[in-house]
Amino acid sequence: MAKEEPTKQLLHLVIGGELSSIEGVTFADLDQVDIVGVYPNYATAYAAWKQKAQMTVDSAQTRYFIVHLHRLLEPEA
Repeated sequence: MAKEEPTKQLLHLVIGGELSSIEGVTFADLDQVDIVGVYPNYATAYAAWKQKAQMTVDSAQTRYFIVHLHRLLEPEA
């Protein structure tokens, strides 16, 4: 029987916080960055991002992002 290849992990990080300017993506205070969590697929990361983004809809300078960690771990891919 052939050995099964391990499933590739597609890790996604959801982070956010207040930006120093609405035009950029620089956080105002790195000590206050909200690390929401690390998720095994885009769908769950998107659900977490959407929930946090909706909670901060009244704050134009607060933004949340999905970071594709798996792309950082394998930059040649």
